[in-house]
Amino acid sequence: MTRAPEFSASVAVSANHSLRDTFHPHVVFIDDDDELRRANVQTLKLQGFTVDAHATARSALPTLHRDFDGVVVSDIRMPDIDGLQLFHRLRDVDPEIPVILITGHGDIATAVQCMHDGAYDFLAKPYSADRLITAITHAAEKRHLVLENRRLREAAFAVEADEVPFIGTTPAMQRIKQTLRHIADADVDVLVEGETGTGKEVVATALHRLSRRRHRALVAINCGALPESVIESELFGHEAGAFTGAQKKRIGRIEHASGGTLFLDEIESMPLAVQVKLLRVLESRQITPLGSNEVRNLDLRVVAATKEDLGSPAIRAKFREDLFYRLNVVTIRIPPLRERRDDIPLLFAHYLGHASRRFHRDIPELPASVNQHVLTHDWPGNVRELAHYAERVVLGVLNTSASDSPTADSNSQSLPERMEQFEAQLIRDALQAHHGDIKATLESLGIPRKTFYDKLQRHGIDRQQYTRTANGTTP
Repeated sequence: MTRAPEFSASVAVSANHSLRDTFHPHVVFIDDDDELRRANVQTLKLQGFTVDAHATARSALPTLHRDFDGVVVSDIRMPDIDGLQLFHRLRDVDPEIPVILITGHGDIATAVQCMHDGAYDFLAKPYSADRLITAITHAAEKRHLVLENRRLREAAFAVEADEVPFIGTTPAMQRIKQTLRHIADADVDVLVEGETGTGKEVVATALHRLSRRRHRALVAINCGALPESVIESELFGHEAGAFTGAQKKRIGRIEHASGGTLFLDEIESMPLAVQVKLLRVLESRQITPLGSNEVRNLDLRVVAATKEDLGSPAIRAKFREDLFYRLNVVTIRIPPLRERRDDIPLLFAHYLGHASRRFHRDIPELPASVNQHVLTHDWPGNVRELAHYAERVVLGVLNTSASDSPTADSNSQSLPERMEQFEAQLIRDALQAHHGDIKATLESLGIPRKTFYDKLQRHGIDRQQYTRTANGTTP
């Protein structure tokens, strides 16, 4: 059974700083000894703790609830409700509230049994101030992790239930969600801008699912993955005999999307000659397949995605200005992860949980180096890179390459260098996942065979080392 991810709070609380540097732990201190209670409260307040003091457990109980954000320190021997009774009542409220028991020598065996039952710690009288402070600090860290982990799980569940399945609470992501809701049922074409791996296809899918078109097809085309020789036929379709090899009629992707949504990914890669024909389709909402004189009407919404700034004069040589203005009715820009770092812990939590379910593995305890890497890395591959990193964490296959090394200074490399490293790592991961099987690897990467072999050569990747032999080993 997979454990819930208990890591993002440790990401939020830097491994290099004390918990008290980030917030003031809350302590409920209960002891019927007035002098001892006053002395301990004074000590704790001098250390920066927020302290609520009580002479009885009965007066403290109403302040302790499931969202209590601190630590309970209680003497065992007290009138009315003693420390043991208090501990067991708190177990019913929330078994993860840390309880530290104060014991006399005769109560040590009882306190040890309580620890077996879930108490955090016990302090035998007389105890030093340092011992008390250390125990409370560690217990407060644990409580903070528990509450933060709950918050992240609840946020993840809210994402799954949300009609707009974006993981992120930053203002930029909230604006995107609001925009999608506003335009979902308006038949306007949408241009989605964002770097590689930011989630452009997620936007297209959300628009389709929110619209009245959700019961028809969402047809996705990667314009950069289709060879120029076949892209026109793929998009517009053809009649039998339209060209050499066209043995039977084919309905093009654009016509297939009629009634639904057409998603054109990496549209900046579309050849100029095809751009002219696409512009005509977008303006007329009609299509004429290759080799046919029949004009067919279309009912579709077009969502185009690009990692380039299509409005830039520098891109005019490869992308038509009139097509840009035709697509640019509504533009949604997805910010890269480095511009919404507050979303990274929640995203990492989501993808760790997803990886643990996918691979049927428990989420491992995360060292501080992983948490530091999650917070400080630039993530040039954005959400896709973060998801793959979470998978490697769950699989326990983090390597010493620059992309996985928490101590690597990514700022010392240019963006193209970092992108090259990320691309090479994705190819290695795909080869490893499919044991060197070329067909499966190509399908997972979504690139042509020739492009794949060119990249193997450029990155110096030996496919053979990932190939599984008949006895289940690699050569």
